[in-house]
Amino acid sequence: MSTIDVLDVSGAKSGTVDLPGDIFDAKVNIPLIHQVVVAQLAARRQGTHKAKTRGEVSGGGKKPYRQKGTGRARQGSTRAPQFAGGGVVHGPLPRDYSQKTPKKMKAAALRGALSDRANGGRVHVVSALVQGETPKTKAALESLRKITQTRSVLVVVDEGDELTWLSLRNAPEVHLLDAGQLNTYDVLCYDDVVFTQEAYDQVVTRLSKSGKEDA
Repeated sequence: MSTIDVLDVSGAKSGTVDLPGDIFDAKVNIPLIHQVVVAQLAARRQGTHKAKTRGEVSGGGKKPYRQKGTGRARQGSTRAPQFAGGGVVHGPLPRDYSQKTPKKMKAAALRGALSDRANGGRVHVVSALVQGETPKTKAALESLRKITQTRSVLVVVDEGDELTWLSLRNAPEVHLLDAGQLNTYDVLCYDDVVFTQEAYDQVVTRLSKSGKEDA
């Protein structure tokens, strides 16, 4: 079990926290992570795509021309698929893209993603990003830049930490996430992961419980 420093708003060390080995030094199972991420992205799809068949396209009730004597192929409707404005053959229909993924697989993939970031020194814990009781985006970003200089940062906060939410919610380079919603895809999408102390404790408790269930 390794440890990392807990940093304050000035970037100075204010304490340390342990990084449990079963969460931050787990095996990085790439096929598992890929499967979980694909399932997560599939679940985001609305699946409301729809193309009209020839029976659903309006018009075309009248026979375009007589059956015989024109020298052309017989046609019964201008809404047949071969006509412009006609129906679509084998077009997309509404469907549910979601995939069933066991909770243990999701937890194992998340532990693998966090382990990958921790092994690269890209997991940070802060006591706070904003001082006082007034939200300040500029001050929060300055504090964040004293911790990491990476282009994009995932900041994991407690759901009730309104001060941090209001301070960083409009920063384009920062993605805010509630500790209970931490997932594999978001961990992999951003260069560094910054936890507030409260959020870190919640994530460790949650993943430790899932690890015990796996055993």
